[in-house]
Amino acid sequence: MKTLLHPTYFPNIVTTALMVQKDVIWEVEDNYQKQTYRNRCVICTDTGRHFLSIPIKHVGGDQGRQKYKEVKLDNDYPWQRQHWRTLQTAYRTSPFFEYYEDDIAILYKQPYDLLMDFNFETLRVISECLQIELPKTRTTLYRKEVPKAMLDARFLVRCKNEQEFVQEEYVQVFGDRHGFINNTSILDLLFNEGTNALSYLNNFNLNFLNA
Repeated sequence: MKTLLHPTYFPNIVTTALMVQKDVIWEVEDNYQKQTYRNRCVICTDTGRHFLSIPIKHVGGDQGRQKYKEVKLDNDYPWQRQHWRTLQTAYRTSPFFEYYEDDIAILYKQPYDLLMDFNFETLRVISECLQIELPKTRTTLYRKEVPKAMLDARFLVRCKNEQEFVQEEYVQVFGDRHGFINNTSILDLLFNEGTNALSYLNNFNLNFLNA
């Protein structure tokens, strides 16, 4: 089934499972909205569930809304250095961090101008780590409604009011302190499960999406 998704910052496990199992089309013609996974992802730290948020340059005044693909990163703040240090602290003891470290680190060593471009780079790197082909099809116009034969999974970009579902647990670094934290960034699965991550995603139950 063709599935419409937003390109997000190191996508969560549900989004990545859709990438693995379905024929994905990327939504690139929508307007940017705050408090979404467009510029944030969830990781597990010693304090529990933690958001890594990318600062962006907001457009105000008469310009109003802006297209997602036109949103610029606020590189005046050293967010890349901060994010990479946080990832190192959170996952350096995970079984596969060193295995993927160099692939992920490069994303934080060169500047990017646009949020969407950076997000597609994270998707490219993750696809290479999982050894899957990155979906290339993108929308050419925005449609509020999609054809019935297509799964509209764009709602997965929202951070609030997320749909509840049961996720098969795997061992997380700080699981003994906080219990299992579900639907984290794909990075959490990758650093903890390594080469088993693709099998996990292939077997991920997407029935709650009616997919």
